[in-house]
Formats: sequence, structure tokens, C-alpha cells
Amino acid sequence: MPTETGYDPSLGDKFIFVTGGVMSGLGKGITAASLGRLLENAGFDVTAVKIDPYLNVDAGTMNPYQHGEVYVLKDGGEVDLDLGNYERFLDIDMTFDHNVTTGKVYQHVISRERSGDYLGKTVQIIPHITDDIKRRIREAAEGHDICLVEVGGTVGDIEGMPFLEALRQFVDEEPDEDVLLTHVTLVPYAPNGEQKTKPTQHSVKELRSIGLRPDIIVGRSDDPLEESVREKIALFGDVPTRAVFSNYDVDDVYKVPLLLEEEGMDEYVMDRLDLADRAIPRAHRSTEWRELVTQETTAELDIALVGKYDLRDAYMSVREALKHAGLDHGVDVNVEWVEADRMDDGDEKRLDEADGIVVPGGFGSRGVEGKMRAITYARENDVPYLGLCFGFQLAVIEYARNVLGLANAHSTEIDETTPDPVIDLLPDQYDLEDLGGTMRLGAHETQIEPGTLAHEIYGADSCTERHRHRYEVNPEYIEDLSDGNLVFSGEAGNRMEILELADHPFFLGTQFHPEFRSRPTRASPPFVGFLGAILAELETAQEVA
Repeated sequence: MPTETGYDPSLGDKFIFVTGGVMSGLGKGITAASLGRLLENAGFDVTAVKIDPYLNVDAGTMNPYQHGEVYVLKDGGEVDLDLGNYERFLDIDMTFDHNVTTGKVYQHVISRERSGDYLGKTVQIIPHITDDIKRRIREAAEGHDICLVEVGGTVGDIEGMPFLEALRQFVDEEPDEDVLLTHVTLVPYAPNGEQKTKPTQHSVKELRSIGLRPDIIVGRSDDPLEESVREKIALFGDVPTRAVFSNYDVDDVYKVPLLLEEEGMDEYVMDRLDLADRAIPRAHRSTEWRELVTQETTAELDIALVGKYDLRDAYMSVREALKHAGLDHGVDVNVEWVEADRMDDGDEKRLDEADGIVVPGGFGSRGVEGKMRAITYARENDVPYLGLCFGFQLAVIEYARNVLGLANAHSTEIDETTPDPVIDLLPDQYDLEDLGGTMRLGAHETQIEPGTLAHEIYGADSCTERHRHRYEVNPEYIEDLSDGNLVFSGEAGNRMEILELADHPFFLGTQFHPEFRSRPTRASPPFVGFLGAILAELETAQEVA
């Protein structure tokens, strides 16, 4: 039954909170997602919540330079890229409710205050903000065996204090066997080559000063933790030595679950949460993940990713989807970063060395001409091409300019005065003052034309993929663009969703973002088809040679 504070202790089952210390970007999300993968292998239904202490309501307006890519969920939620890691590792579809931000919490509480829901009470951080945080966590966990809760930032950040206070209350409200606190911290090398525990000691001290005591400490380091270092961390962190785990650098993040399994972290967690008797015996657990990430590869492909951001996290899902397709084909994929606005400085030469070219999504005018030069190169030289969202739109513009002869064709997003707006807002969007209301977000169905490359790739008459865009192919130009060589093979009403070139080894563009649904165990069809075409081209070249 719900208590006076509004939460229902029966919601969810077990909670694993993950905090971080010393510095951000240590890999809390990968650590938590990897543990979740192991717990799923043991037979448990696992979900996750990502807490982002920033004041933004969502990640939709955040600059990728500062925060990496904006990840889009099936319900259209624009969220932190860490939720992408959870979806990929756990092979689940999350919702906007699984991302808790300071902006979202405060917006809701203030809205309730304006509506009179608090009956004249003084609205405060404690209990009103902390109660809302706890409510969101419990509701997201409902119906699952285990809920992983990652608290973004580091212990001691002023932005995160309400969340850590909510966590402290949460621990007091739940039975000991239902909550586990994992603290991820840095174990660096000193100049003399010694692994140092002092940063971890201070981080744990900071955590304990606000009433939280870690049950597990995970040391992030370059190399495995030395036994003496484990013992020292255990002593100063007030945990058993067997509760100190080493999460050292590996060559592929998908091998982190294997590392944590070898460390015995999953077994310790299940014992601590009184789950061991409910788990699938280790001998009977799925080995699919291990076999997939440790398989021998047969080839190495170089893919040119042409974008405007030099921060690799800005294209994380594209990079991961290429990796997943590589796993599907049993090949290694090297992603070569090509800066679209530096083509004249030599980056164009990197296209000559690439086996395939990808132009990902994006907004704004910077790098547009460089991206179109890459598209022209792929089209004219029969280099396999995959265009995603903006890469789809730019392929339309490039074709209109260089094949149809519409030299000044463009998107009205970039050039409002273009005489040939082949990419434009649809008529029902013109009168909307708030452009945010025109954004097409989340999962939408696309009908696929039989007998096309897209149909071959998906093996179905339709697909459902995630979108994040505003502008569309202008319906007034569709007949001219569809001249027999360019084919719009996927449509959703009057929206063109997929294009391909009939006389090209592989030239495919999608208005949607297939990378957001790609998983290591379930690679995205356009990416699988893209690499498959490259491998077929290489095989043909070898036979000719």
C-alpha cells in the first residue's frame, strides 16, 4: 500500500544505485550496463534509470560538443547517450520516464505548486523534490526484477545533492536486501608507476559524509588492481575485500561484461540482494554475448564517417551500429573520422582509402558542402554509401544539383531563399510558430516498396524506426527526383523515408535513424546491408585480380 509520502514499496523489486567519484566520464554507465547484462543472463528482468542533474528538461537542445549525441527513444524522448548504452547492453526499449533530470523534476513540482496540489504548504527540496525523485525511480522500476539507477556526475557536485539525498532516504525506506549501492571511482597511476588509492578514499569519504555507505567499490584503472590495492581500498572504504572489483581498460566496451563476470561481481551482487537461489545456474546461462564479442574476424573494413563534430561521442550510435554490423558479418570495422568542413585541408583524401562512406544526421549549415562532396564522390565512384537523416536529405540535394541540373537546389533550413527547395517544411508545418512542435520524433512506421534494395535489406513490407528531424523531401519535387535512377523505396504518407540509386553497388539513405535500434545481438538492417555490399565488392575485386 502507498505510504503518506506517496510511494508504494511493492513497486519494483531490487535496486542497484551506481554513483561515481573523482571525475566524470569514468564509465559508470558501461559498468552498470555490463552488470545488467550479466544479471539478464542469470534470468532476471532488468531495467535502468539514468539520473542527469542538469537543469535541462531533456537533452534535445544540448550541444553535442558538450554532451555527446542526443539519443532518441521509441516514445520520442531525447535523452543522454548513456541510455543508448543501456538499450544496447540490455537489448530493451526504454522510455522517457527512464531519464530523470533536474529540469523535469523541478518543472513537475512547480507545476503542482501552481495548481495548489500542496494545499498551501511551503514547497521545499526536502521532502517535495526528493519525494518526486523517489517516485520516478519506483515507477520506472515497476514490473521488473532489478532496476539499475545511475546517478550522473560525481559525488560532491552541487547539482547532484538533491538526488543523493533522495538516494539516502530511499536506502532507509527499503529493506537492506533490496538495495545495493555501487560506487565507481578512479585508481590512477602515480609517476613512479604505483596505483594510488587516495582519490578513491576521498571519494568514499565524501559519499559517507552525506549519509551513504557503499556496498561495492569498482576501481577504474588502466590495468587490473593489485591485490594490495584492493585490500587498501576495502580497508579505507569500509567494505569487504571481495566487494572491491577491478574494471580496467579493455579494447572493446562489449568485453566489460566478461571482465566483471571473471571478477565475480554478478555473483556477489546476487548474494548481496538475496537473488542467488532464483538465478539460472551459471552452467546453463546464455553464452551468446561471450561468443559474439570474442569471435575470430575474417576481414577489416575502413569506413569514412563524414561529420562536422570532432567529438566522437557526437556519433556514438552510428559508430556502435557499424560495430554491430561488423559482429554480424564477423569483421572488424575501423571508423575513420572525416571533418566535413576540412575537405580542402586534406580530409577528402581519406575518402580514397575508405571501403564505404557514411554521412550521419545533424543540424545547421556548417560542413554541408563538404558532406555533399563526399556524397558526390560516393555516387560517381561507386563507393557504398549510407546516409542517415541529414545524410539522406543531402543526398537528395546533391542529386538535384548534379544530376537534375538544379544548381541552386537546397534545403530551406539552410537557405530560405533557394529557388529549388527540394527539402522543406511540409505544408501543414508552415503556420506553426513553435518549430519544436514540428519535430518528428520517436518510432514511426515506413512502408517499403517490394523489389527494392530496402525491401531486400529489411526482408519485409514495412519497418519501424526512430526519427529526429523537422524538414522533409518537398512533395513538389518528388516526380522530378524519381527519374528512374533515384528511387524513393520507403514512404510514410507524403513523407519520403528511404531513397536508393538503382545503378549503384549500394547507395541508401534513410530519413530515420536506424542506428538507435541497433544492438550487438541484433544489428540494424541498413548497416548490415551496407557492410554486406562492401564485402561483396571486395570479393569481386579479389576475383578479378
